Amino acid sequence: MTGVEEPVWNEWRRPGPTPAQRRRDIGIAVIVLLCAVEVTTLVNSMGAYVFKDPPGLLAQLAWVLALSVPLVVRRRYPLAVMLVVSALFIAAQVNKAGDTLVPSAILFLAIFTVGAWEQNRLVARWSRIGVIVAMFLWLGFSLVRALLGPKGNFENAAGPLDPVLASVLYGLEFNIFFFLFAYVVGEMAWSGARRRAQLEFQAEELRRSQERNTAGAIAAERLRIARDLHDVVAHHVSVMGIQAGAARRVLDSDPAMARDALQTVEQTARTAINELRGLLGVLRADAQEELRAAPGLDDLPELFENARAAGLEVSHGVYGSPREVPSGVALSAYRVVQEALTNVVKHADAQHVDVRMRFLDSALELEITDDGRGPSSSTDAGFGLVGMRERLAVHGGSLEAGPRRDAGYLVRASLPTEEKA
Repeated sequence: MTGVEEPVWNEWRRPGPTPAQRRRDIGIAVIVLLCAVEVTTLVNSMGAYVFKDPPGLLAQLAWVLALSVPLVVRRRYPLAVMLVVSALFIAAQVNKAGDTLVPSAILFLAIFTVGAWEQNRLVARWSRIGVIVAMFLWLGFSLVRALLGPKGNFENAAGPLDPVLASVLYGLEFNIFFFLFAYVVGEMAWSGARRRAQLEFQAEELRRSQERNTAGAIAAERLRIARDLHDVVAHHVSVMGIQAGAARRVLDSDPAMARDALQTVEQTARTAINELRGLLGVLRADAQEELRAAPGLDDLPELFENARAAGLEVSHGVYGSPREVPSGVALSAYRVVQEALTNVVKHADAQHVDVRMRFLDSALELEITDDGRGPSSSTDAGFGLVGMRERLAVHGGSLEAGPRRDAGYLVRASLPTEEKA
């Protein structure tokens, strides 16, 4: 499995809107239109017009309808929507529409959308700057026209500044904040989308890396098992070959010695067959000579003492009627307990671990539980679990591992103990 080349994030392009986002745009456009209709109706009902001598209510409603409709496709065509809304905004003011609150909100949304969704970032930057400059030119023209016209009514003016100057400064500062906020929020939305894309890419790369590591661990474990199988076959076949050669050489001169050698060959063959018969699968493992020297169930107390020396409180219980189990099963059981205790010491931050061994009718069951941190305790989802599963699979066994309901972690292994016929 090969990795995917990391994108150049400075050149990243945001994917187009999803069908759900397109449907959401339609809903937003409908809500904005309803708000615009309500506000326009209220303004006309109060007579609180922004401009003198506005057109009739139906004409004003037509303007807010024209401003709201482009929002339906604002994320699909952000640049076009911003340009259309900007032109309609100025046109509505030229025609003295009664309200500027909702049209200003629509313009804000259009400028924001270009910053958040326009693919070409150079176009997104300069088109917004161009629209903002055009809006300030229009604002300047409107202010000059207002200053050259009749003075407004400032009956309640009481501040230290000239009311006309204060009105001009208020309009400039409000619009500077308005357009700067629309620009910055759009940039933040784009940057946030890019960060999410980076995190998703890194998460996918981590997943691929974990898959590669798991595949490597499985391959390494299978290679180890294959080497063990080689040892099993090489040892028994070598013994059989030596004994058969000795029998051939003394067959005529010493029939009794030849008979003993052939009995050894027979016993060795049966031993090898019994071992291999129980290890049939994708791979086979654990040579008989290695197993004789390898640790087994009788060596578990030494593991418990090592864990206690590391600061763990270990309790151990044996249930059922203890009996001898095949050496391969004993070694695998020992390795499961060893791996689980090692991970408790290394990762779990636990105080107590409980090891239970149950002799069932046809299986040996091991259960190791701790009171550590939960998902990160005991056996992590790493090479230890993979190795244990591979080892148990050789014997037809099973492994269960995961966090406990209350606290800590559980490892439960089941190993068949009956010889296969």
